Amino acid sequence: MPLFAQALDLIDDPALIAEYESHHQAVWPEVCTGLRGIGIRWLRIWRHQTRLFMVFEAGPTFDPKADFQTYTADPRCAAWDTLMRRYQRPLPGAPSTAWWTPMKLVCALEFPDRITSADAYPHSPGAE
Repeated sequence: MPLFAQALDLIDDPALIAEYESHHQAVWPEVCTGLRGIGIRWLRIWRHQTRLFMVFEAGPTFDPKADFQTYTADPRCAAWDTLMRRYQRPLPGAPSTAWWTPMKLVCALEFPDRITSADAYPHSPGAE
């Protein structure tokens, strides 16, 4: 399944940041249902200072530009989206149409569950 990564900034106000994080400790059930309904399988958001980094997995035909905001068709989801925007701001240099800014994948590594010394060091003695 495709993974997507996006970034966003929070308004630089410690009280607002604390409120934002508090809301995310109890995401409204309708929001979870709405996001699942548009094909998002899981979603994570990390924060460093005011920068947010979100990664999520969605179905193979998911298009974040076209599909992500459709969850706001539900009035409760729209209310959540409006509330969250109180705390957020687009990244500097983001396209004028972007709220969450898509990020480009620059490196993807995958490793087997079990690495043997021959796997890790194919040219080491005894690996032939």
